[in-house]
Amino acid sequence: MSDATLIRGGTVVTAEDERRADVLVVGETIAAVGEDLDAPAGAATIDAGGAYVMPGGIDPHTHMELPFMGTVASDDFLSGTAAAAAGGTTSIVDFAIPAPDQGMLEALGIWRERAAKATADYAFHMAVTSWSDRIREEMAEVVAAGVTSFKHFMAYKGAIMVDDGVLVESFGRVRDLGGICLVHAEHGDLVAHLQQSTFDAGIVGPEGHPLSRPPEVEGEAANRALRIAEVIGVPLYVVHTSCSDAMDAIARARSEGQRCFGEALIQHLVVDESVYRDRDWDRAAHHVMSPPFRTPEHQEALWNGIADGTISVIGTDHCVFTTEQKRMGRDDFRSIPNGTGGIEDRMSVLWHHGVGTGRLTPSEFVGLTSTNAARIYNLHPRKGTIRPGADADLVVWDPQRSRTISARTQHQRNDFN
Repeated sequence: MSDATLIRGGTVVTAEDERRADVLVVGETIAAVGEDLDAPAGAATIDAGGAYVMPGGIDPHTHMELPFMGTVASDDFLSGTAAAAAGGTTSIVDFAIPAPDQGMLEALGIWRERAAKATADYAFHMAVTSWSDRIREEMAEVVAAGVTSFKHFMAYKGAIMVDDGVLVESFGRVRDLGGICLVHAEHGDLVAHLQQSTFDAGIVGPEGHPLSRPPEVEGEAANRALRIAEVIGVPLYVVHTSCSDAMDAIARARSEGQRCFGEALIQHLVVDESVYRDRDWDRAAHHVMSPPFRTPEHQEALWNGIADGTISVIGTDHCVFTTEQKRMGRDDFRSIPNGTGGIEDRMSVLWHHGVGTGRLTPSEFVGLTSTNAARIYNLHPRKGTIRPGADADLVVWDPQRSRTISARTQHQRNDFN
């Protein structure tokens, strides 16, 4: 029995171009790309006529079965990657996050064990949640194990937040190791202050969440991290950019030649802050994530940032919690587990609102959902493109197909979408 598959008659789209071509896959690798390829004896054939053949999506920002805020995210690596694949995403990059007093290597081992049941490809970022000589030394071992990206939370005071001193030390170490730094950019002290003052004012429901995390706290932290990275001389990737305040800081840095990248989430492009005023507490609470959803003006700014290249990648920060889990904060918005879903819908929603409206070309879509992340995180050209020798992570995409998004039919393990 042949292990070859010929995808015939589609339009092959990469971040660089699109052309009519067949794609021959042997085993798990692309063997040939060209017109009128001959199918090997016994090969399976897929008719892609009228469809696009694109690199599988790469979501570089997920949190599967993450222990967080007193509970654990409801999607594990099995259900989460199954949902990803159902939506066209064939690779994820998750975050290994050391617990207090836990080393990086121990955390990486735990995450690898969790990921063993994944149904799609995966890689890891490592979170820097504290600083010590042990952490400094283990970072080199983490890089040797193939993890070269390190995330720093500037928020979640009293838990995983790190201060400027840790940023300076860690950024320098990552630079010396040839890696890249990531930041969750929110001013943690300001957020804690605003959370308390908002709660003290009697605002205890989900509507208090965006009040405690205004755009200014994100913009300040993004600018601060960028300036530190500029002085240290290390590449910086700002995750889940949600507002013009942060995006303007990234644009300024890029215009000055700084090596930095902005990531936006598909959710922030299409959902606005009005969800927090929903009279249904459960619906409002399901949208509690950080940074929060913003006004339409910030959404438009993000779309403009995609157009001018300030935003390089569209991810999800996929981290889902059920209604029962969200109700842990029923009387205090500060205790609502932060996180939303999106991995199953990221590509179709971006296609609909991007390519479908003329904001994006198919090649730009591929760049945002796959190729740019592959290049930033050293996965290219094995992933993120269609060429001989690359992994056969492929999506046959029908641009005319429609579907209804529903919690009842999704693969994501959650009772809300």
